[in-house]
Amino acid sequence: MATLEQQRAQDAWGKSARYTEKHRNFAKGMPALIMNSGLMQVLAFCHEKEGEHEEIARDLRRWINRRFNGADNDPGFEPFMQMLLRSEPRQYQMITAEALAWLKWLRQMASARQGGD
Repeated sequence: MATLEQQRAQDAWGKSARYTEKHRNFAKGMPALIMNSGLMQVLAFCHEKEGEHEEIARDLRRWINRRFNGADNDPGFEPFMQMLLRSEPRQYQMITAEALAWLKWLRQMASARQGGD
């Protein structure tokens, strides 16, 4: 059975296969945005920007949904934000930590697939 780190890596590897250089560049900066502004603000920003921003946010929502609800689908922007708005502080912190852990893998896998640094 794969460890949680292996599962994150496998998921990030699969999702980054279709990413372009724009995806890679945004994925690199997304953890810093979350640490500076918070998860919900960054997801709202991604939704507003659309394109590769929303695509990465969709992949992140899908991973979080899989980890915490066992469902391998994207719940959608509004239902996911409602879930975050209603979550207890401890749960919100756990979701944010999971998002950062998954994004750590995503930025590395996207760079590896693009041949970047």
